[in-house]
Amino acid sequence: MNASTEKETRGAWIVHHARKITMDVSAPAEYSALDEAGKAAELLMRLGASAESNLTTDEVSAIARAANLNARTELPHYLNLLKQRRLIDTSNSEVQVLGVNARSVLRHASDIFEDANPSNSEIAAIELGEVASRAPILRSDAAQYFGDTYKMKSADASEFIRRAGEIGFVDQEGDDPSNVLLFNGNLFKRDSVGKAAKVLSSLGSAEQAKLVELNGLLSSSGCMLASRCENILGNQLFEKLKAAGVLEVNTVANEQGDHAFVTLPGAFHKFVNPLIDDSFDMAKALVSALAYGLHLRPSSQGRIVSVDWILGALIAGRTIGPATAIANDYRILEQNRVVQLIPAHSGMYRMKLLKREVGELALQVLKRGDANAETIQTPAERANHWLRWAGAHARAGA
Repeated sequence: MNASTEKETRGAWIVHHARKITMDVSAPAEYSALDEAGKAAELLMRLGASAESNLTTDEVSAIARAANLNARTELPHYLNLLKQRRLIDTSNSEVQVLGVNARSVLRHASDIFEDANPSNSEIAAIELGEVASRAPILRSDAAQYFGDTYKMKSADASEFIRRAGEIGFVDQEGDDPSNVLLFNGNLFKRDSVGKAAKVLSSLGSAEQAKLVELNGLLSSSGCMLASRCENILGNQLFEKLKAAGVLEVNTVANEQGDHAFVTLPGAFHKFVNPLIDDSFDMAKALVSALAYGLHLRPSSQGRIVSVDWILGALIAGRTIGPATAIANDYRILEQNRVVQLIPAHSGMYRMKLLKREVGELALQVLKRGDANAETIQTPAERANHWLRWAGAHARAGA
């Protein structure tokens, strides 16, 4: 692993841990350097685009709120921190942001963390993520290892491991304190039994048969309209499996309402690389929006004829449109600054891609099946097949 990759991996853990810290009342004070570096990275990623850009102060405040930052107390601190690192420049009316991508943001997160003089426990928390990713480890063994490695007293090491599981730096399983396992839940799914064990074990024989049928369809097609899945499972079972994480739902929202597509978690398998995961989630949203435009949009509103051409033009930096559908099918992507919607005329809009890597990920999902150079493997035909399948069943009223 080269130095650049090591920084990206460390940055990914920083952002992962920072997200967990925000959900625990005491953790921001315990892990202040992790909290600060993670929030700075989140803000930079949301502010930035592939090319240099300028944002008004109102736009920056809205982005801060979307990142769950207090615009009055936290935002000025993080803008100043990013400015000191020459990643942004500010004036009274706007913020200028250098071009960034997910990997560069992760490297910046690592640098910010290192410059913040992190505590022993914060450095250990990052290594804990790596240790639990290699293989599940007994909590007692982890306490002994980190106590020895970081010169912690036995009681301090045990408390560190206990809090790490409580905050969510690692997943844990087991009721007996002497037999609790720590593991990376993104890597060790135990064939989907882990988090969904209680739900799956509660299914009757008829429900199990329905799930087997749906799994077969999703395994061959990759993606289905949620309404079709619900018809197979019934509303109650569909909601139960969705809540348990057995099924993943991605929604395209426009003036016609919400249009949900379902995949199995393994279809877009995610490893611990949070900002790259964000890009992949945005790519899933882009793929879903394109699928809607390809199959469900009337030609009078801008039905997509060629997804390849659309993505190729966007990735190349060209502006597409105008079309009525653009204003309605890409709202979420606009809110996340993946695309820019530009008013044209008669209610029509043009669209430009702001985050090139999201378009590239979407194209890889649709054409090559490799949507993450490091970890994600998705069969190429699956993505193309689900577009055809979803369109055919939508036209049939499924």
